[in-house]
Amino acid sequence: MSSVLQPATPGQDHKAPPAAGIYRPVSSHLAIAPPVSVVIPAMNEAENLPYVFKTLPDWVHEVVLVDGNSTDDTIAVARVLWPGVKVVEQRGRGKGDALITGFGACTGDIIVMVDADGSADGNEIVSYVCALVSGADFAKGSRFANGGGTDDMTFVRRLGNRALCAVVNRKFGARYTDLCYGYNAFWRHCLDRIDLDCTGFEVETLMNIRVVKAGLRVQEIPSHEYLRIHGVSNLRAVRDGLRVLRVILRERSNRRALRRRGRHRSPMLDSVLDPVLDPALDPVAGEIS
Repeated sequence: MSSVLQPATPGQDHKAPPAAGIYRPVSSHLAIAPPVSVVIPAMNEAENLPYVFKTLPDWVHEVVLVDGNSTDDTIAVARVLWPGVKVVEQRGRGKGDALITGFGACTGDIIVMVDADGSADGNEIVSYVCALVSGADFAKGSRFANGGGTDDMTFVRRLGNRALCAVVNRKFGARYTDLCYGYNAFWRHCLDRIDLDCTGFEVETLMNIRVVKAGLRVQEIPSHEYLRIHGVSNLRAVRDGLRVLRVILRERSNRRALRRRGRHRSPMLDSVLDPVLDPALDPVAGEIS
């Protein structure tokens, strides 16, 4: 998988989608070869999409909009704003189901997750992509890393996020500064390593845990979360916090079960599998720059 960096060609038309093998200009000094897919799960977000699409870089390979049975003009607006948008209808329910559906429709080597409520700045995508082509497997957005921030977090949510993040760091050997944030990017091959099976909002936490358990290289990206522009969020701090906690406990239990089943392994097999089962034994596992 290519991660070659090349200078952008002066005067190159950024609006025309590049053919396979052509470098995509990211800035006046940088171009990349890997195609980038942006996945946007949306349900009744017609009013917010103009703000979302306005910030998306024109060098992305494709935009995949996963429509959760919207009753407004979400699909029509998306097609006007981005004529080449790939619209996928969600058959199940929940944000996790929408994201899994969108990931399956992507053709790019790099996948970026962006919310449809206008809270994410698409101009930050370049930072995520640069981290990936520089060696990271998973670029994780953080509102609490140096340079990040949030305009949309109550005291209760901030406290809960901090507590849950501390549990994940302690139990799985991660070094996260933010846990429940949905602005992330990763190489598509990571999907084969984390095997997502969660349909709700807690899918973001599940991804963060499983990339560490899989020994993938993680880099946090400072990100600023803005207020939802239109509409009301479906997020409920206590309800969703408990769902996140259940995911953490389930993943911890699964990890212990794997270790118990492996007690009778041979010493040679132990040396291969222990870093996978316990990231703390692998100096590279869960690394955050």
